[in-house]
Amino acid sequence: MDTGLKNTLMMTEEMSTQYDTLAKNILSRRSVLSHILKATVEDLHDIPPEEIESLIEDEIYVGNVPVDAGFTNAVNGDRVVGLNTVQAEQFEGMIVYDIVFYVRIGDERSKIIINIEAQKDEPSGYNILNRAIFYVSRLISSQKERDFTGRNFDDLSRVYSIWICMNMDKCIWNHYHLTNDEILGGYDWKGKPDMLNIVLLGLPMELPPQDEKFKLHRMLSALFAEGLKSSERINVLENEYSIPAVHEFGEELNAMCNLGQGVYERGEERGRQREREERNQEQAVKLYKKGWSLSEIAEFLECSMEDLSVWLKLT
Repeated sequence: MDTGLKNTLMMTEEMSTQYDTLAKNILSRRSVLSHILKATVEDLHDIPPEEIESLIEDEIYVGNVPVDAGFTNAVNGDRVVGLNTVQAEQFEGMIVYDIVFYVRIGDERSKIIINIEAQKDEPSGYNILNRAIFYVSRLISSQKERDFTGRNFDDLSRVYSIWICMNMDKCIWNHYHLTNDEILGGYDWKGKPDMLNIVLLGLPMELPPQDEKFKLHRMLSALFAEGLKSSERINVLENEYSIPAVHEFGEELNAMCNLGQGVYERGEERGRQREREERNQEQAVKLYKKGWSLSEIAEFLECSMEDLSVWLKLT
């Protein structure tokens, strides 16, 4: 791989990391979370966003609670005391939740665990639903000895794992949850069939129109859709959702615009460089078969001997 492509890849990766961090910080704001919860959590449909903000518990964990078994809970002596948080250097190689927090429902004891995950696009290396199932299962199992003890399974809290995938072709909204197929007998088993909830949201590349069915997607797209100016984002957030964007986000929206455009442009440049590299590789193979020496090919294509060795599989 030539030096230019390596540098582009490194810069794109660095900018993507910055973008991801900024996106998680913006999503973790109560003013944003309240709109997400109002739309996705049935118990909160009829509650104004400003009231939902007050129901969100004080601690909102952003990128520092491990998903891995044995690491999610914090232990004091022999007693599980809460969600475990670790510093970045401690969880290298670990999977961590983007955002996780509790929301109070009804009385003080009733809570729901909320997990928010932000994805720049739909992952290609694995099926996102499988990962979401793993996350929601860990949030259920990690409650033992933290939120309930012994066999008090009736004290389990409901869990929502909400995944926001950007840069999709259209607005998408799926809710995966337990269903009851009555095969025989029709017995009424006691329990909470609404315990597990996975919400997958797909955001389009452009800002959706003003329409009740697009209300959540329009709010999220005002934050993350590419090609929007900060003034356009602020106008939608403040006038349509009563989110004080200027006060709430400051320069973060400008940074989102710049980073998002930078990641896009770096991605475009990376694609062009890959195409050039593929053309050079094809030409190098042809010239090598015609009897050209390595030095002649390197000089003609203006490439390094290291690249030639890789292209011609000489190592």
